[in-house]
Amino acid sequence: MTDPMRETLNRWKAAFDGHQVDAMANLFTPDALFQGFGPKVVTGRDAVRAYYEAVPDDRTAEVAVLSTYTVGDEVAGGFADVTFRDPKGWEAAVHLSLVLRRDPDTWRIRQYHVSRVIPEG
Repeated sequence: MTDPMRETLNRWKAAFDGHQVDAMANLFTPDALFQGFGPKVVTGRDAVRAYYEAVPDDRTAEVAVLSTYTVGDEVAGGFADVTFRDPKGWEAAVHLSLVLRRDPDTWRIRQYHVSRVIPEG
């Protein structure tokens, strides 16, 4: 059995690094709950697409999967650490949690939440 979390995050990273906003939105369920860097939770693919359209296209993501789980054949998820960067030296580390749902053709993100990591010291 494949690991749905790793499989989905590999597709997410490829789309994010390539600034492919339609591919990004397609990774999510039509009714997805999404909270990125902002305080507002948004719902649906159109909101996800709008969020990623606003991300500068030179940003990339480094992903380290920390934990994964599955619940039967239809639900999976887990946690990852993600560091976003750009060529000018900007960097932001986050904890990412995902809940995934199995659609007939692939796993999709049903819930996405990031929490910014504040460096100690």
